[in-house]
Amino acid sequence: MSTPPFSPTQARAARLRIGLTHEQTALGMAQLGLHRPVAALVAWESGAVAPSEDELFALADALWCPVPVLMDLTPRSLREHRLARRFSAERLARRIGMDVRDYARAESDHRWNGTDRQTLLLADALGLEPGELLRVIGRAGDLDARLRQAVEGRWKQHAAPLARHVGAPERTVARALRTLHQEYARFNERYMGHLVARSDDERLKEIARERTEWLHGLSDRFLHLVAGDGRA
Repeated sequence: MSTPPFSPTQARAARLRIGLTHEQTALGMAQLGLHRPVAALVAWESGAVAPSEDELFALADALWCPVPVLMDLTPRSLREHRLARRFSAERLARRIGMDVRDYARAESDHRWNGTDRQTLLLADALGLEPGELLRVIGRAGDLDARLRQAVEGRWKQHAAPLARHVGAPERTVARALRTLHQEYARFNERYMGHLVARSDDERLKEIARERTEWLHGLSDRFLHLVAGDGRA
């Protein structure tokens, strides 16, 4: 496995913030069970070599520093979220009941094939909210398509599949879908009302634009409702 993202500049700044020397940092890592020579820490800070995942975790502990700070990024990918939570690939795979090779493949291929239960356990282990979870495992686009089908048709039949998709209670998802369906219906009612009244084209175009913008934000609106227990 490749070395994790690492910022020599942030590592040096974190060490200096708490006033440690390289020797003291190496001693702190040794007390955590990971023995590394002082020369290794110097090499990390110089950018000559990057630490391994285990070394990154131990260095963060020794420096009293969150792992994402040493990576100098906001976690976005599955691997970055795993590292931010200090999981090895093996330990996280065991935690969610997944074969280690399958999990490693999901990280390297950026394609998640876990079961619904494994997906829920992944979200719990990594502390991911529904929206972030879907982005991390690459299912955000699928959510858009499912929601369009729900608001444009019979929303009730989509409640159970969407509940599994986002890892939320079916009752909460059903309330959110009912709200979205009502909002979408109001757009259509306004449009048809103006059409029957023979309103000018500009007014009809304005309503159509509003509906298009609403549809573009459909996933965010849905996740907001789910987070608020399905209520507007």
